[in-house]
Amino acid sequence: MSTEFKPLSDGEWPESVATLRKGFAGRLNVYRVMAHHPDLLAAWAPLREHVVRQRAMTDQQSEVVILRTGHNLRAPYEWAHHVSRARAVGMEDARIAALAGPLENMADDDRVLARAVDELMTEARLLPGTRDTLIKAIGAEGMFDLMATVGFYSVLGFIVKSLDVPIDQDVAAELAERPLS
Repeated sequence: MSTEFKPLSDGEWPESVATLRKGFAGRLNVYRVMAHHPDLLAAWAPLREHVVRQRAMTDQQSEVVILRTGHNLRAPYEWAHHVSRARAVGMEDARIAALAGPLENMADDDRVLARAVDELMTEARLLPGTRDTLIKAIGAEGMFDLMATVGFYSVLGFIVKSLDVPIDQDVAAELAERPLS
């Protein structure tokens, strides 16, 4: 017997996390699915606040990290949502598309971040040379935030892929209207 975990509607939303529905969690299908486990969603909120809003990386650096993580996980939900967000923070389509390709096709700054993501996902660590280059590029706090971002979005990738979370309609419509060139 297979159990389905569809995004919860407002009427199904757990009372224990009602305040989160009015904020970030009510806006995205991944969090509406995570609401099947209200305690996890409640615990998730403070880390999300840091990773998404209080991190030491710039918006574009963060999107580079998230897109490369989504690409490595082969997670269409994360990729689609962050193509949209990357555009919103001023990234060009060619730059976004390059993040799904070989490191040598990326701009130098993006290559440093993408290499770090790749090493975390394949080696479960930053190699010393990458770590040193990364600290020069984004600082020690940025390095820690990069690792936290990869971990955070890996968990989201596990959820969206394991539970077939549908891409949110507004993001799907945007990408249908403006496919990544």
